[in-house]
Amino acid sequence: MRLGSLALVLSLLATPAMADEMAEWRAQAARISIARDDWGIAHVKGKTDADAVFGMAYAQAEDDFNRVETNYLTNLGRMAEVEGEKAVWQDLRQRLFITPEGLKADYAKSPAWLKALMDAWADGLNFYLATHPQVKPRAITRFEPWMALSFTEGSIGGDIERISLKDLEAFYGGTRSAAVEDPFAFKEPSGSNGIAISPKITKGGHALLLINPHTSFFFRSELQMTSEEGLNAYGAVTWGQFFIYQGFNERAGWMHTSSGVDVVDEFAETIIRTPGTLMYRYGKEARPVTVSTVAVPYRAADGSMKSRSFTVYRTHHGPIVRSEGEKWIAFSMMHKPVEALQQSFLRTKQTDLAAFLKVADQFKANSSNNTLFADSKGATAYLHPQFIPRRDDRFDYTKPVDGANPATDWKGLHALTEAPRVISPGVGWVYNANDWPYAAAGPDSPKREAFPKYMDEAGQNPRGPHAIRVLEGRTDFTLESLVGAAYDPYLTAFARLIPTLMAAYDAAPAGDPLKAKLAEPMAALRAWDFKWAATSTETSLAVFWGEALWAKAAPAARASKMSVWDYMATRSSDADRLAALSEATDRLTADFGTWRTPWGEINRFQRLTGDIVQTFRDDGPSIAVPFTSAQWGSLASFGAKRYPGTKRYYGTSGNSFVAAVEFGPKVRAVAISAGGESGDPKSPHFNDQAQRYAAGALRPVYFYPEQLAGRTERTYRPGE
Repeated sequence: MRLGSLALVLSLLATPAMADEMAEWRAQAARISIARDDWGIAHVKGKTDADAVFGMAYAQAEDDFNRVETNYLTNLGRMAEVEGEKAVWQDLRQRLFITPEGLKADYAKSPAWLKALMDAWADGLNFYLATHPQVKPRAITRFEPWMALSFTEGSIGGDIERISLKDLEAFYGGTRSAAVEDPFAFKEPSGSNGIAISPKITKGGHALLLINPHTSFFFRSELQMTSEEGLNAYGAVTWGQFFIYQGFNERAGWMHTSSGVDVVDEFAETIIRTPGTLMYRYGKEARPVTVSTVAVPYRAADGSMKSRSFTVYRTHHGPIVRSEGEKWIAFSMMHKPVEALQQSFLRTKQTDLAAFLKVADQFKANSSNNTLFADSKGATAYLHPQFIPRRDDRFDYTKPVDGANPATDWKGLHALTEAPRVISPGVGWVYNANDWPYAAAGPDSPKREAFPKYMDEAGQNPRGPHAIRVLEGRTDFTLESLVGAAYDPYLTAFARLIPTLMAAYDAAPAGDPLKAKLAEPMAALRAWDFKWAATSTETSLAVFWGEALWAKAAPAARASKMSVWDYMATRSSDADRLAALSEATDRLTADFGTWRTPWGEINRFQRLTGDIVQTFRDDGPSIAVPFTSAQWGSLASFGAKRYPGTKRYYGTSGNSFVAAVEFGPKVRAVAISAGGESGDPKSPHFNDQAQRYAAGALRPVYFYPEQLAGRTERTYRPGE
């Protein structure tokens, strides 16, 4: 049905107010065009920034409304309305900080330009629902502008997820039904890689930027949004948000990596109970605990809506989230939704480093992400987060600190210049791989001793040395060779660990039964070049061995306050190393018939449905992926494991959106996304990028209108 006839039907059936609203939406839609290229990617053009936001919200809903709605159910604390009582604790955690009343008040005080964008965002989603009556939302049948303030920065897993659901439930519910994770179980590294290259070490004399987020697959859409008000940004957008989170414009690009800076803290409160009052100790005074009620609706097993009410407590440090002995633990984190949304959008319009830094300094509302930056003037940078509370470095903020001691309080925020950062280093390159900033530019890196301990809690990981390995000494980078570096197959963790296994084998007595059993696997690993490949049987053997040894080492590593990699390399016993290899060969043989199984036979990409939680089948179609988990130092990350009923490994996280950008007289870029742009299995763009994704074969980005010529499947206006 065409827009005009559909609008006529809706206006005849609707109230006068609804008809007026539809007329306003039609008028705004007439100022917007959406061009879908031959990969299904939306290129949205609007007269104003608000028009562009309207159009991109509509386009995202076309591609995967389910993911858009789910993100807002999560961030508004409404998942229990669709998932049932099991999600009550997740919603309660969110509602400790987010309430409709608070967001409405924040919306009311927002600047007019930001209100216009939030209005357009809600209008674009509501217009989509009005013109697609076959789409049935799970709970949000109408989007309100203030809802955009619940989800203001696009990283996966915000600061709030540091609050343990099981501990929250124990405190407020007296039960522990929330999932309890094994503290020693391996968790797939999340985060990202970012690399910025100075013109001085490129062939073309132009700055380069690698954008390589490691998230769960299908977590972001890819699109371009432009307006006549200076907006022209391309990149990855977290579903439902109205700004390019990781991407570039014609003159500058930005890439975010999860930071190891400490920006959330716990304060152990001394509670004073007297008849009729609840106080907490602060210095020489007793302050009243703030008490309020939070109601969390949920869908009961019979489909009816019910609600649970909780009496929640707060101190000036934040909400109480658990107890530890006799102490109540308050949780402090950044909560600046208006500032965060302004910073997230405005930085996409900045065209050089000075302007980008000005926006960051104005709002200081990025708490959890480092930034890698490059621009057409040749500037490159590593930037630490801007929201960093100033603290007394005498205290150990990795544990709850004494909330009764005023000296432990946050004392404002650090200036940007007080945090580790690197600006256009002499070495010509700068990177971050979720490791500390003290290796970000080799010899030009910030010095660890110059900063408080809380500036980094991440330390090092195997991807850091790998990044340095592919960067140092190069003076001839091109866009293509930067992509090649991003997919370099060397596995730094195994280059360090396998020699310890060789030594253990060589030291074993000649009569040890494992000596004969492991002779051939050891010979294969001795000859291995530590590089992944789909055809490599050594990669399979090493990964299975590493996983077995990790399981043995993790508890002791945690007790020793060491990284598991360091513990495996320096403290694992020879017996454990050999036993792990025996376990690896046994498992490979049992599951695949031989320990000489090529890695590509095991490590697979599969996308069978549009469900957010994927299901996997060994008898379903899948694609071999040569790169491994970031756990072993692979820059290109594919987080895969076995699932119920499978022997093969199936990936769900790691490389998701990958792009490389060259900032010459005209910007040039290549990119790839896991699977495809659409969440609809019936769409030709559901899985059309999968083979390229597995091969690391990035496709050209169509940034300019002339690049779209002949490569456009459809051009239309919202509602058509």
